[in-house]
Amino acid sequence: MNNRQAFSRWFLISILVLCPVLLGCWESESRWDAAQQATQEGATAVSEAALDGAVFNKFFPAQTDGVDIVYKQEKDGFSQASLNRDGKLIAMLSISDTRNNPTAREKYQGSTVRIQGYPVVHRDKTTSMLVADRFQVQVQSEGDALTEEDRMKWLEKFDLGGLANAF
Repeated sequence: MNNRQAFSRWFLISILVLCPVLLGCWESESRWDAAQQATQEGATAVSEAALDGAVFNKFFPAQTDGVDIVYKQEKDGFSQASLNRDGKLIAMLSISDTRNNPTAREKYQGSTVRIQGYPVVHRDKTTSMLVADRFQVQVQSEGDALTEEDRMKWLEKFDLGGLANAF
């Protein structure tokens, strides 16, 4: 065997041994890495100026006969309650501080509908308004339980003046 053949054989053996070793050391992206990256894209941090969600509860509508308001979630800049009639969910009520999501204010810019001077937007089974250019107050119907007019009436039951002047 001449030097050239020996070198070729040695080179081929080296490649066959090194390729699996090098490829085995390569860390491929798992489906969990891809999921983590997808959930973090466009994530907005909670603004330090956002209010504690519990402070919003006093601005929700008062309990009435036949209708229960059950607070479900309170976190920085957000509070949510369910509106129940005869034990059945008919709507979700919420107040959120748009300092956590400034782009949420944009949808109110072209609104011609107003409640107590605040712009209102209707979308599908949700009616929302922007109070004091900061707080989004929302009524979201469950199924056909509330009409658009009903949702408007529920928005009027929030203490909008108190919310606008409290902070």
